[in-house]
Amino acid sequence: MDELLEHAGSILSTTPSRWRTLTATVRADLLARRPAPGEWSAVDCLRHLVATEREVFPVRVDAILAGRDFAAYDPDAAAARVAAEDSEDLVTAFGQARARSLQRLQSVTPDDLRRTGRHPDLGTVTLRELIHTWAGHDLMHTVQGERALLQPFIAGSGPWRGYFADHDVERLPEA
Repeated sequence: MDELLEHAGSILSTTPSRWRTLTATVRADLLARRPAPGEWSAVDCLRHLVATEREVFPVRVDAILAGRDFAAYDPDAAAARVAAEDSEDLVTAFGQARARSLQRLQSVTPDDLRRTGRHPDLGTVTLRELIHTWAGHDLMHTVQGERALLQPFIAGSGPWRGYFADHDVERLPEA
């Protein structure tokens, strides 16, 4: 097995349980709390992961394996299609969709990783690049969700607040 398939598979397999633990133990108001105006809450990040699991990554894997190009992705439109679901429903939907994706990835071979597809904005991409992106995307949005949960604790940490400087959205310079 290619090292990428093993490493990415391990990341992709842990994400649903990380979110299941968060949604089962953290109060809904904290999960829904936005760290700053215009930024995603933890539940927004989970909603996005559900949307991309349904409409992006496995769809693109299949397209590349079939030798087809694929369409661009509109995250706002996709999130709106799952917006009504609460965090328990979201984590259940995510877990079910991810299980199907992991099963599909088991059929990917190291030779398949060289296959290509065409992204309308990025041009030619390989399946290897897509799988790297998928695992990174999972980690990025899980960390983003945890960062949103972190904000009230940073704000209340008094003299220790400086230790959180890299994550304190109230004190980060504007991008």
